[in-house]
Amino acid sequence: MFMQFVDYVNIYIRAGDGGRGCVSFRREKYVPKGGPNGGDGGRGGHIIIRASSGLNTLLDQRYKKEYKAQNGEHGKGSNKHGKNGEDLVIFVPVGTLITDSENDEIVADLDSDGAEILAAKGGRGGLGNAHFATPTRQVPRFAQPGEEGEEKRFVLELKLLADVGLIGLPNAGKSTLISAISSAKPKIADYPFTTLVPNLGVVKYRDHTSFVVADIPGLIEGAHEGAGLGFQFLRHVERTSMLLHLVDVSDSASADPIADFEKINRELVLYSRELTNKPMTVVGTKTDQAFDGTRLLKLTEYCRTKDIDFFGISAVTGEGLEHLLIHIVRKIEEMRACKE
Repeated sequence: MFMQFVDYVNIYIRAGDGGRGCVSFRREKYVPKGGPNGGDGGRGGHIIIRASSGLNTLLDQRYKKEYKAQNGEHGKGSNKHGKNGEDLVIFVPVGTLITDSENDEIVADLDSDGAEILAAKGGRGGLGNAHFATPTRQVPRFAQPGEEGEEKRFVLELKLLADVGLIGLPNAGKSTLISAISSAKPKIADYPFTTLVPNLGVVKYRDHTSFVVADIPGLIEGAHEGAGLGFQFLRHVERTSMLLHLVDVSDSASADPIADFEKINRELVLYSRELTNKPMTVVGTKTDQAFDGTRLLKLTEYCRTKDIDFFGISAVTGEGLEHLLIHIVRKIEEMRACKE
């Protein structure tokens, strides 16, 4: 079954209003002028946004863009406190960035399972008239109204969390590679833009280590300005620890693999110069179809002169995959060690 991938939505939220305080007086048989006993209103419900590892898209927020928490109940006589409004929890995928629409300030980055933010506070309940009795004012006939709950407009932006990001031109072999090394089963066909949404795959290597790979839909020249599948998927590259730049070196590919490589690199720089600081490894794909060998040799020599890690592979036959995986695991372990 096809599931729509949604990674950018606008939502409106409003916390619950506080209940008003009660104006009430005791009515007792032998107390003709009983004192005030109006209870306080309940607090309005908060709105909480919480990350859940069980979600991988903002699809729910695409169809429900307005959220309203429950109001607090009004206070009652006999000093009875109104019930607090129930808090409303909005669940989003891990990796969701929350930005205030009014000032473009980042409010929270929910980058772990269970991470949450109090997005809008419920209004405080009003005090009942029992609070306002004094020796000179024994019969207060007023109480406080409840405060209004906060209302906010947020942009929710999902950025996939992965150790390795696969980038490259359409039909460079990204989907084939992720299906060969992980349990992910993306759609694979011999035409551009087969992958229309990012795919995540978990790679388990020799039963002692694992890492997450993100297959980013094929980029084309002008992607940073929205061309092709646009920059909506370039944001997912930002979260990865390292990049695998896949270049097709088969006989049916472009005559100049170096031009293909540099074309995508320019898009990364134009989108965000910070991406150039990520470790990058170049992977020449479809070597089982590189009968001529000219493109493979040309790209290999280019990477050698530029001091860029390079591997030639065939995800179909498995050629070169073991050496590539060893390299990836070593790089990831080095980066994880640096963070500790």
